[in-house]
Amino acid sequence: MERASGARLSPGASKEDIRQKIWDYMETTNLADFPRPVHHRIPNFKGSFLMSHSVQKWEVFEKAREVKVDPDKPLEGIRLAVLQARKTLLVPTPRLRTGLFNRIVPPAGAAKDTLRKCATSQGVRDYSVPVGLDSNVHMDLVVVGSVAVSEKGWRIGKGEGFADMEYAMMVSMGAVSEGTAVITAVHDCQVVDIPEELLGDHDLTVDYILTPTRVIQTGCQRPKPQGILWHKISHQTMEKIPILKSLRCREEEARKDVALKEEQTHVPAVAKPARRARDARPGHPMLQNKSDPCGASPGEESASSHSDCLHEPSSLFVGNIPPETRAGEFKAALRECHATPAQLTWQGAQCRAFLRYRDKGEAEVALTALRGLSLHGCLLRVEPAKAQRNKMASGP
Repeated sequence: MERASGARLSPGASKEDIRQKIWDYMETTNLADFPRPVHHRIPNFKGSFLMSHSVQKWEVFEKAREVKVDPDKPLEGIRLAVLQARKTLLVPTPRLRTGLFNRIVPPAGAAKDTLRKCATSQGVRDYSVPVGLDSNVHMDLVVVGSVAVSEKGWRIGKGEGFADMEYAMMVSMGAVSEGTAVITAVHDCQVVDIPEELLGDHDLTVDYILTPTRVIQTGCQRPKPQGILWHKISHQTMEKIPILKSLRCREEEARKDVALKEEQTHVPAVAKPARRARDARPGHPMLQNKSDPCGASPGEESASSHSDCLHEPSSLFVGNIPPETRAGEFKAALRECHATPAQLTWQGAQCRAFLRYRDKGEAEVALTALRGLSLHGCLLRVEPAKAQRNKMASGP
């Protein structure tokens, strides 16, 4: 099978660069099945379902009794293999809104067709029961989806961080241990070189990589997440993932440090404006000159930097931007949504940005394209800048 010579990465590529390269390559070479396009997804690569046959003969799989498999479409065949082998199948709840994971319980004596339905996203909804934090579960195998992975075990997901968060939460509740194997299944073209410096201490690594042509044992020695990194979690994230509150209470009772990002008083401030300023390159289409009426340079906080933007019918307001988001990452997300503005005012310190388009019609198209956009697991708030002006004028 063809390897991804067309997906070679440039030196200094970011995680987002790597995602984009893989997504573009799989689209142009037609290496993916439904759903298409693959952008912003874990790609459903061609041949993924056939892994339901090959994985059952794999020794690591044979030994496993309880298996957690992400709900991504390319892992449907592996979910089916778990059910056919009469193992316990656990699947994370969508976006962790109602809990951590559910156990799939097929009807008694279920035939192959029913098991196949249980392995689909619809089956996960119809044939599952929630698993509580006090449930005595221990995963022998964790299967995660990936956009890209290296033979060393470095993994890149679609950018929302749910797989990393899920693993950290399972550590916190004692559902995984050092003996739990973590695997991912990808097309051969998704196996690329990933610089280790791109990985953070929250990133999940993998022990095995399954492709349509081979099984790669990574021998990865980098430690996996040892639990929830509370200092990286915001109050907004806590509100969106209610189960975190329960886990935080447990760890607080165990006298662990559970201070959230906004509560960290001992961590020195990072000079984020200076870091963002390096993104401002002369002539860059996504940034403006300070002389522009809507053109505050990245990191500026003055009201005059965006007051004119609030009155423009061709401008949008984007709020709820996670504090860890870089200007470059935000710009890449806009490009992927085909919503690149003529001008951008980046105010990452206040978790917001203002986008100015050429006319009102273009702004309306961008507004539709950006609805539902998430970064680092946070749903962004996108609305006409005029609406934000009205809220500011009315006061709290």
